[in-house]
Amino acid sequence: MEIPCSLQGVLTSSPEVLGGTICFAGTRVPVETFLDYIETGHSLERFLDGFPSVSETQAKKVLEWQSENSRLVLGLAS
Repeated sequence: MEIPCSLQGVLTSSPEVLGGTICFAGTRVPVETFLDYIETGHSLERFLDGFPSVSETQAKKVLEWQSENSRLVLGLAS
């Protein structure tokens, strides 16, 4: 998967880091781990406590992107 332009600098992917898994920039934390936490009802704060190398700004940008793109897929974007 290609990292969206709006998340460049927030997320990275490199073959040398977890085989190219998309991770938060500057970490080895896969964005999929974050999305799993949120989708199973855990709070942003709980995730950040467990993964202190991820900044709140990084996590919130991913949530914003996810929300915007969910709306686009559903035809709800203004």
